[in-house]
Amino acid sequence: MSEWVKAFSPASVGNVGVGFDILGHVIEGAGDTVGLRRIETPEVRIAAIRGTTVDLPREAAANTAGAALMAMRESLALPFGFEVEIDKGIPLGSGMGGSAASCVAALVAANALLDEPLPAQALYPFALVGEAVASGGRHGDNLGPMLLGGLVLATAEHLVRIPVPRDWHCVLVHPEAILETRRARAALLGEYQLKEFVAQSANLALVLAGCHAGDAALVRAGLNDVLIEPRRAPLIGGFAAAKQAALQAGAMGASISGAGPSVFAWFESRGQADAAAPAIQAAFAQAGFDSQAWVSPINAPAARLL
Repeated sequence: MSEWVKAFSPASVGNVGVGFDILGHVIEGAGDTVGLRRIETPEVRIAAIRGTTVDLPREAAANTAGAALMAMRESLALPFGFEVEIDKGIPLGSGMGGSAASCVAALVAANALLDEPLPAQALYPFALVGEAVASGGRHGDNLGPMLLGGLVLATAEHLVRIPVPRDWHCVLVHPEAILETRRARAALLGEYQLKEFVAQSANLALVLAGCHAGDAALVRAGLNDVLIEPRRAPLIGGFAAAKQAALQAGAMGASISGAGPSVFAWFESRGQADAAAPAIQAAFAQAGFDSQAWVSPINAPAARLL
């Protein structure tokens, strides 16, 4: 047996409204911690899962962290295995990338135990395998930023870090409610109009251009989800009021984080974000939901060893 190694992966905002399944950024504060060690038996063994009242799968193939580590072992033909302990720090069904965080933290810890550690981007294919266990799809909008930090465009094969001004901050508010990813994705079934895709593509382009140029006006013009948000908003009590509170507080834009029910809003400064958080929480309180809030730079750090 080797010594235990621990890694932490932060929570994330998936989709960022206009980048469904392909755009995300990390959030400072909340996250999952995974400890593991090498074992002689060529298998992945999950020894403990803490920090949740829900029984998560201990069978490796059915667990996001376990499946990712199995993919790593198989791809690299590792002659050893891993024993894993997971400490959940992200609420389940929150839209904060909880399944992705366990998966990424496990890979970062395991990578440190390889004889020849891989660059962070090389862990991405293994992470996609783990994410598919939880959501049923291989999408990297949460995984990419956890691996690289900041705002990341994540396609099936590429991760691209998007520059964002240092002063720009995000408020993430999680109402005390659970919205399962699979249910949120089911709400997207049905017909779409071509003009919706054109509008969403234009908005995504404006947000990316605004981030590259540090132009808040472009982001304000583009950070408006016309494709996914209208179909998921009815599943989230208090969403409309929370979004309106963020916009009235000066947000460049606000929408659903990941599959929800958490809500995020972008601001041009930390001061604006700090001032807006209580108003967004108050909107959820009026709808009958207690909530937690985090204020974070959009350029928050990636997963790391502890």
